[in-house]
Amino acid sequence: MSMITQIANAVKTELNDTDFSIPFTAEMSILPVFELKDMRQLKVTVVPKAQSFTRLARGESGREVQIDIGIQKKFSGESEAEELLGLVEEIATHFDGKRLAEYGNAICVKVANEPVYAPEHIEQYRQFTSVLTLTLKVIL
Repeated sequence: MSMITQIANAVKTELNDTDFSIPFTAEMSILPVFELKDMRQLKVTVVPKAQSFTRLARGESGREVQIDIGIQKKFSGESEAEELLGLVEEIATHFDGKRLAEYGNAICVKVANEPVYAPEHIEQYRQFTSVLTLTLKVIL
């Protein structure tokens, strides 16, 4: 299994082992394609995004790995969208500066949420979609 997949699985496990204000079961997916009918339930998906390789010193290398966390749900109104935004912020705060329990060489050094949600998904599908991008440094 590739390192980026192992880290994505560690992020998924971390999400599933943490109590958030809205309960969910995260899944890791290499190819995250879903049907709109499946979005009636909250879907949290962890996806490997990118990695870069760095030489730190002789005999020591590192990687910077990016993992996306997608938070999606067909919602009923503005108050539910607000709750989902709160969940996104909870998840972001949870990972900020955190070392992964299942992959101790990886520490989250940055969390990005740009844009906060996808307006086109709200307009077209009445679906809340937000993506967090975790940047993790890995020392090998």
